[in-house]
Formats: sequence, structure tokens, C-alpha cells
Amino acid sequence: MRVIRAAVVLCAVTAAPAAQAAPDGGVPPVSPAAAAVGFLDVRTVVPDAVLDLRYATANNFVGAQLYPADARCLVHESMAPGLAAAAAALRAQGEKLVFWDCYRPHEVQVRMFEAVPNPAWVAKPGPYSRSHEAGRSVDVTIVDAAGRPVDMGTDFDDFSARATAYATDGVSAAAQANRARLRTAMAAGGLAVYSGEWWHFDGPGAGVQRPIIDVPVD
Repeated sequence: MRVIRAAVVLCAVTAAPAAQAAPDGGVPPVSPAAAAVGFLDVRTVVPDAVLDLRYATANNFVGAQLYPADARCLVHESMAPGLAAAAAALRAQGEKLVFWDCYRPHEVQVRMFEAVPNPAWVAKPGPYSRSHEAGRSVDVTIVDAAGRPVDMGTDFDDFSARATAYATDGVSAAAQANRARLRTAMAAGGLAVYSGEWWHFDGPGAGVQRPIIDVPVD
């Protein structure tokens, strides 16, 4: 969920996840504005991705729907090889990646910080875009072959010490092993976990400050 933002605009829990599948297996093209900044729909590189975009529902820490109901998981094209590799590693074990959040518009980050104005848990919007706001970070988990959520010890956006990536206190050995398996799969694609959140992974250049990207998520 981590993000910091820019002031320059570049124009252009545990519930079973609900999968969004494109009609007939096809993925509609992203908007011209999204394409112009190098964004793609994650399903073009992870066809079996399970989308449970929490901010497209009220099932999130804000308690309100922040994205359109038909929001898509948009990521920068630089993340494509890594996500494909991570999904392949999990697929070989009969598991699938679940996406909780991908690209996040600046205005959404502002609303999040207004709801929880604590930078220890929610990044304060700032003068540059990076991480989710640049489409270069994702929040993910795993489902098993039957589509059941794998136990990770906490739900998404759990503001407690148990949610840190390497937590042991209050986190079962099984959940620790499941988190490690997720980290290993993501690392196979060169994606690095954020130590403060077991579900947050950064792609290449996630920490680079960029102008704000303001494109539709649907």
C-alpha cells in the first residue's frame, strides 16, 4: 500500500477473492492515456491472475469504494517480465497470484492519508510519483489450486507488526512459510518485498521519483 506522490501532473479481511476475467479470454486494450505512459493490463502477462482489487470495493481500511467497480490492474510494462516469472513459479506449484492493488491514482492516495494520517502506515502524498502511483509496485497474495486464499497470517492492510514481511510474533509457522514462498516466487521475477508489508512488492525503478501519472483505472 506504500506510495509517495508528485505535484506535477503527467496528463495523458480475508474474503475469497473475486476473479475478473475478460470476455472470451481476451483482454481489452488499456486507455490511450494509460498506454501513453507504458501501462498494461496485468492479465496480458498473467492470464490466470485473480483480481481482488480491494479499493474497487468498500472492503478496505478506508471503508469506502475508491476505484470504479470495473477497475483494472494496471502496471508499468517494466514489471511484465517479473510478474510473468513470478506467476509461472507459483503456477508450477498449483497456485495463482491474487492482485489486491496495482497502479493507484494520486487522488486515491490523498484520500487514504486523510483517512489514516500516519506515515508509518500510509505514505503521505508528496511532490513526486513512485511505487503504486507510478504503476511499479503491486500488492499480492496467493490462492491454492482450489481457489482458496493461502494463510498469510493477516489480511491486506493490517496495520500491525504482524503484517511486516518477516514478522514471527503472532504469525504461525505455516503463514511464515507461505510468505516466504510468495517472496521466493516474486524474487524469481526480480520483484522485491517491502519489509513493512508482506504483500507489497516493488518492480524496477519503483523508488524513482517521477511526475504524477493521472490516468483512468478502468
